[in-house]
This record gives sequence, structure tokens and C-alpha cells, in this order.
Amino acid sequence: MTKFLFTRIFQALLVVAGVLVVTFLITRVLPGDPAVVYAGARATPEQLAAARLQLGLDDPLTTQLANYIGNLFQGDWGTSLRTKRAVLEGLSSVVPQSIQLVTVALIIAIIIGIPLGVIAARFKSQTADRFIQVGSMVFVAFPTFLLGLIAQTVLAGRLGLFPISGSYDSTLDYSYPLTTITGSPMADALITGNWPVFGSSIYHTLLPALVIAVYPVGVITQMTRASLIEEAGLDHARFERALGFSRFQILTRFSLRPALNPVLSLIALVFAFALVNTFLVESIFNWPGLGRYAVAAITALDTPAIAGITIIVAFIYVGLNVLVDLIQGLNDPRVRSR
Repeated sequence: MTKFLFTRIFQALLVVAGVLVVTFLITRVLPGDPAVVYAGARATPEQLAAARLQLGLDDPLTTQLANYIGNLFQGDWGTSLRTKRAVLEGLSSVVPQSIQLVTVALIIAIIIGIPLGVIAARFKSQTADRFIQVGSMVFVAFPTFLLGLIAQTVLAGRLGLFPISGSYDSTLDYSYPLTTITGSPMADALITGNWPVFGSSIYHTLLPALVIAVYPVGVITQMTRASLIEEAGLDHARFERALGFSRFQILTRFSLRPALNPVLSLIALVFAFALVNTFLVESIFNWPGLGRYAVAAITALDTPAIAGITIIVAFIYVGLNVLVDLIQGLNDPRVRSR
């Protein structure tokens, strides 16, 4: 297990190194001059020259790359051309908010998607299976932004079941001020025991999280079903059937555990995908997350911020994959021998 873990960590470090180099090169070939964006469209030639010197754009490309990677490991991710703030400072204020939203969404998706996949596999080619498959395809294909608008208009606006926007009730800041530790209101309220803010944060997070969870529910359901059907067709399942176990017992007691390995990999991929693709939902619900920050950075051609977003998502994705590999190795010894 130790050898398996170190191998996965080494592979993850290679991926991170590749992402750093590719991200740097892409930011250098994007259209537009970063010095113009930083100094302003009406900057004089002297101001542009000073901006290029400050940003290190006149150095050789290899020197820029070496400085860029060295600064990253020292905590200097560059300065946003748009806000003139440190990129890491800007990311630290929005990433925890998005992680909170996406984490709640994936918890909902797992709670719903895996049981639906089990039911579909149990009733393969029957009415329940066909109904679940059609429903999961609709979930995958339905536009998230349209679902967000409908949910906000009907559930929040007309029925008043949920708040319309925000990550928690800001009026609580006066009576129950929140101590910022992680940047996630829900996590900070839980850590500090601020239960009014914690409850408000759950209440505000639930509706946008449900909207984001729709797509993962569809893909997790489909993957769980396919993986279970494949696992239930192996020799061990035939042996268990010969011992008198029912199909449902074989699926849940013997096949589900190894069948979850590809599902775990899918969850890690969906998490990273959702982290930067929730900008429409964040805009609809006025959620101060990474998606909105990414849209603003791309619109302004803010290359340091774009690079920072790419790197932080890569770090999260690689970290999740190492965690998934560890869980898979503990869950199924066959994985460690691959």
C-alpha cells in the first residue's frame, strides 16, 4: 500500500509540473498585451514600459518560467491585472465559497445517484430501469442555468421556500458575527459553533446546490448502474448466486463495493468540473464563488488570474485523485496491483 501511494503521489507531482508549464505558456500566447491591461488603455509609453518591467515581461521566456514557478512556491501567484490585488488573495476569498457549494451538491448527488444506480441495476431492462435511465439522461441534458432560473423564480420567488441569493443572511453579522477561518461560511460557523449562521448557510446553500447536483445525479446514476451490471456478471457473482443469494443481495453485499471504484473517479472529475462551471448558477444566486471570478478574469484577459484559477483547479483535481486512489486501494486490493 505504501509503494502504491508513493507511486500515485509521484505521478500527481508530474501532472502538476506539466500543468504549471502549460499554463504559463498559454498565458504568454493569449491575445493582448498584459502590460496594457495592467497600466490601462490610456497609459503612456513610459507607463507601459514600467508595467512590462514590473511584470517581468521583458525577461527571456525561460527566465520568466523559472521566476513564475519559484514565486508560486513562495506564495506569490502574481498580481491581478484587473483588480491590482494579489491573485492568491483573490482566490482565497472565492475558492472556499465554491468548494462549499460544490461539496454540498455532490453529497446530494451521491445520496441520490448511487441508490438510483443500484435500483436500475437490480431491475435491469425492466420498467424501473428504463424510467431511471431516461430520467438520468434528462438530468444530464437539462441546461443548468435554465433550471437555476426556474428554481429561483418558482421555489424562491413565488413559493418563498428558499432565499433568493447570498451564502447566508448578512443581517446575522450584527447579532452573530462570523469569525473567518477557512473562508467558507458553513465551515467557519461549524468550527466556531455559530449555529445561527450555520443554519442560515445551509438554508442559502441548499437551492443552488440542488441545481448543481442535477447533472452529477445523472452521471453517477449511469456509472453506478453500468459498473454494477459489469461486476454482477463476473464469476464471483455466479458463485454467490449458486449459494442461494438473491440478485439484490449480490448487488449490495458483494458487487457494490468494487463497483464504486469507477464511481469515485467520476466524482473527483465532476467536482473539478463543477468548480469552475458553476458561474451561471453563481450569477443567478449572487454567489461569491470561483465561477464569477473566472468569468471576470477571462472577460478582462487577466492572465495572472486565469493562470491562478487553472492551477488551483488542477491542484484540487490532482489532490482529489490521489485521495480517490488511496480510497480505492483500501477498498479493493486489486487496485494496488495495477
